[in-house]
Amino acid sequence: MAEYDYDVIFIGAGPGGYVGAIRAAQLGLKTACVESRETLGGTCLNVGCIPSKALLHGSEKFAEAANGTLARYGVKLGKVELDLAALQADKADAVKGLTGGIEFLFKKNKVDWLKGHGTFKDAHTITVAGKDYTAKEVVIATGSSVTPLPGVEVDNDKGVIVDSTGALALSKVPDHLVVIGGGVIGLEMGSVWRRLGAKVTVVEFLDQLLPGMDGDIRKEAAKIFKKQGMDLKLGTKVTGASVKGKKATLTLEPAKGGAAETLEADCVLVAIGRRPNVAGLGLENIGLELNARGQIETGHDFRTKVDGVRAIGDVIPGPMLAHKAEDEGIAVAEYIATGTGIVNHDVIPGVVYTLPEFAGVGLTEEQAREKGEIKVGKFPMMANSRAKTNHEPDGFVKVIADAKTDKVLGVWAIATVAGTMIAEAALAMEFGATSEDIAYTCHAHPTHSEAVKEAAMAVTGKPIHI
Repeated sequence: MAEYDYDVIFIGAGPGGYVGAIRAAQLGLKTACVESRETLGGTCLNVGCIPSKALLHGSEKFAEAANGTLARYGVKLGKVELDLAALQADKADAVKGLTGGIEFLFKKNKVDWLKGHGTFKDAHTITVAGKDYTAKEVVIATGSSVTPLPGVEVDNDKGVIVDSTGALALSKVPDHLVVIGGGVIGLEMGSVWRRLGAKVTVVEFLDQLLPGMDGDIRKEAAKIFKKQGMDLKLGTKVTGASVKGKKATLTLEPAKGGAAETLEADCVLVAIGRRPNVAGLGLENIGLELNARGQIETGHDFRTKVDGVRAIGDVIPGPMLAHKAEDEGIAVAEYIATGTGIVNHDVIPGVVYTLPEFAGVGLTEEQAREKGEIKVGKFPMMANSRAKTNHEPDGFVKVIADAKTDKVLGVWAIATVAGTMIAEAALAMEFGATSEDIAYTCHAHPTHSEAVKEAAMAVTGKPIHI
């Protein structure tokens, strides 16, 4: 009889857990994945990355038809009406297809889905739905959930004060949506409902939007979202909320102190961040303590201080991004199977999928300057022939390089397809490219990506089209 039921059990079937489980099985390990949802894919696929992109894309199509953009190209329509139920159905269809795809991949790769909530009995034993399963290695990949805001109680069922899950499922367009938090989730969901007709007010505690991104990106973001009709209340904190019927009243104060004011809305989205999902795992049963931020600390090979237990994704330090979790899932499986795994945590791109998109990889200019002397090249999208032809003038590409070695330290972009463009920058940085390497790489014309080449040329002061 085998010592353990499995070689490895992953707890959580989000981007980290399901990808890691498939990779482990590909490498010949007997693998199981614990998941309590009715579908696989975690927050990202069920109520996060994927459904939000479906609504973003659909709302962009509606706006093109409703605001005259299509008419500019000779596509003339009659009265344009929104069928929100159809848009929500399209979103659900996308999610269903992709979650079903993961279930197919589990079967194809012989990964066992242990349905239920997993709790540690000991370091090698997980209890799921009243049954114990043992494994030589257990990987915690339970992801994250919405951070609550004291004094503001979320109730998605009522649809007045909601979190990101509730904001994805609204049955009608709000007259006035207030978004608490000027980060990625708040701006993406705010832009969806703004395009569909809502008045949108964004309340952000800090003086600028998009914490963690490059300073130039953050400044430009405020200009762009204001131009799109969002009301921005920066440097403002929410101190309380009350709900009466179908209306919410928020109490606001300046972040640095001052007189309070009230703000009424028929929908409030709380989007101030996320926190690791560690409650109910039974970590106390294995003596695994959390750090001050509620995260699980790991070594380079994702081992925790408890032998046989590893952790990946949103529950460990680092950006809470699906693709970071995916890479860690592959790496941890390879560590377990072969002793070697690779994740370059210095080259993890981040994208805000608004219109235009905001993207970056590597160091911000502020971070780079703290480390030493740098050179910076910028190129505006309004000078890019494809963006100009498409009437997409907003944004720029910015390349940050070391002044002595010319090695690229960071790339930041605002463009309609910045999320796709940033992949080139990440690949270049992964291979240790200099700005000259990018500048002398032939880019197809006319494409948005030529702006990356021109920004790299601008590092040495030699762009062509400005």
